[in-house]
Amino acid sequence: MIKSLIFFLRFFLFWLLFFFIDRLCFLFINFKTISGIPFTQTLATFYHALFLDLSMVAYLLAIPAIGFIFWLLSGKKVVEMKWLSIYIKAIVVMISIISVANFNIYREWGSKINAKALEVAFTTPNEALASSASSPIGLSIALLVLLISTGFILQRYVIIRKLEFGKVAILLRALASMLILGFTFLLIRGGVSGSPINQSMAYFSKEHVLNIAAVNTEWNLLSSVIAAQKTTSNPYIYLSNTNARQLIDSLYRVKKDTTINVLSTKKPNIVLFIIESFTADLTASLGGLKDVTPGFDSLVNNGILFSKVYSTGNRTDKGFIAALAGFPTLAAVNIVKWPEKTEKLPSLSRTLYKNGYRNSFFYGGESEFDNYKAFLLSHNVEKLIDKNDFHGGRVTSWGQFDGAVFSRQLEEIENERQPFFSTILTLTNHEPFTVPGKPKFGSSDNVAKFKSTAYYTDSCIQAYLSAAKKSPWYKNTLFVFVADHGHVYPMNRTDVFVPQRYHIPLLFYGDVIKKEYRGKAFDKVGSQADLPATILAQLEIPAKDFSWSKNLFNPNVSPFAFFSWDNGMGFINNEQCVTFDNVGKMVLYNDKKGNNLHTQHMITNAKSYLQTAYEQFLKL
Repeated sequence: MIKSLIFFLRFFLFWLLFFFIDRLCFLFINFKTISGIPFTQTLATFYHALFLDLSMVAYLLAIPAIGFIFWLLSGKKVVEMKWLSIYIKAIVVMISIISVANFNIYREWGSKINAKALEVAFTTPNEALASSASSPIGLSIALLVLLISTGFILQRYVIIRKLEFGKVAILLRALASMLILGFTFLLIRGGVSGSPINQSMAYFSKEHVLNIAAVNTEWNLLSSVIAAQKTTSNPYIYLSNTNARQLIDSLYRVKKDTTINVLSTKKPNIVLFIIESFTADLTASLGGLKDVTPGFDSLVNNGILFSKVYSTGNRTDKGFIAALAGFPTLAAVNIVKWPEKTEKLPSLSRTLYKNGYRNSFFYGGESEFDNYKAFLLSHNVEKLIDKNDFHGGRVTSWGQFDGAVFSRQLEEIENERQPFFSTILTLTNHEPFTVPGKPKFGSSDNVAKFKSTAYYTDSCIQAYLSAAKKSPWYKNTLFVFVADHGHVYPMNRTDVFVPQRYHIPLLFYGDVIKKEYRGKAFDKVGSQADLPATILAQLEIPAKDFSWSKNLFNPNVSPFAFFSWDNGMGFINNEQCVTFDNVGKMVLYNDKKGNNLHTQHMITNAKSYLQTAYEQFLKL
């Protein structure tokens, strides 16, 4: 019987070796990021990974353990487990696919594969394939083959598939069965300590990439899927709810409303461009990068630029809700997954509809993606045009190119009753970064492709405005340009926690802007979520329902922005920016390390913000 128990040791050895190779591949792919980190610290990743690795092996052991106990109690002396080879090979293939997907998701999102990624893959496979098109295909295939081959070879020599129990008393067999079940449960839980195992047990370094590497990919995915089903309690409790709420109230409290009125009319048409991945790094005005967005940079000279605006998150669904509803991000939770909650949010379209506006929305992709359609239709959007309303023409993996969408909007809006509020969500500057003609900067790598699609979208905006000038509604229209989120490109900012990843343009433009304000820039820190209150203030429409949005044209508002990603959050004002990891409970970025008191104050602001926003989410 002792020999048969060695099966468990070899089973654990196999999977620990496999996870070791998987982690080694991850670090190899991110070699540039870790090249400046001491080797001993990188090596420590493998030690700190053991806790979650062992827990994940225990999950994988569950089925073989049940079989082992069944045969143990059956009284058989020898058991052949030919099925075990098939079981392990199937798991190896599945984990290898997950691991390769994780390599590419980390490159784009700055986090590990999670429930959100699975949701995209299963609910909108075409969009998922389009997003993955910019991934290094050759490297991905090579790594997939390597992992599967290594797993198959290792299991042949390490795993035991023949159990020999010998003559053992039934009482001893029962005792062994209980010990196996108990041992497996304890490993899954992470021991007998007060709290169950979680990702923070693998966090050990100030280097974000090493912590990400130490967290077992499959364990993290399983945890994320389970957590996605639990929204009945707030996972971000840092202070008492009363104290957190009071702090947030103080941030939004305005002593005096001295709104700067920059428009010549109180009821202009509004055309809102939410531009895909239009990071500040792309522009000469904000990022110093010349020749990529010449159109936008020329508009700055005659518009009003908000130079220190930050996106609320790092994906379109978050920017979509922030810009249209003024609602913040919730770290690992995406509110768009709950249409029954998003329909209770305030929105620009609903408020403007009540004030006599006609609403329309134009998108070259599938409007059902991420529940956009559910939100729009529940918020008084009367005309919704997406890729299903186009026939023919050149398309990307996602849908229609921006030029076609802009032209369609011009056609539809020509006969629209004024005033109208029309939103255009652009698409072309998204992976796989393709354009209908010759790419301006070539296609040698993803940076060149990204700059080329940005240049294309920028040229489409210029063409749109030139065509719109011929229409009678143009002179009474405010054009608003904002990005949905920042991007890793063109600066290759792989760290998801740096504020530059969230820095985006916000520009007001049009003949309705008073001449004395054209070419002006506002340099107080603001958020993408501030857009609703800022627009409504110019129309003299109350924005009290938009409790997370502030009027950027009021000099008395507090200059700040909050942003978050799956595992962390950031808070920035005109003096400092601090980002914080919710799992590792550590500061990831601090541009003023000498002032500890102010740093703690910034962290408390961020914690209070996320905690209070999540509380509201639960109550919706």
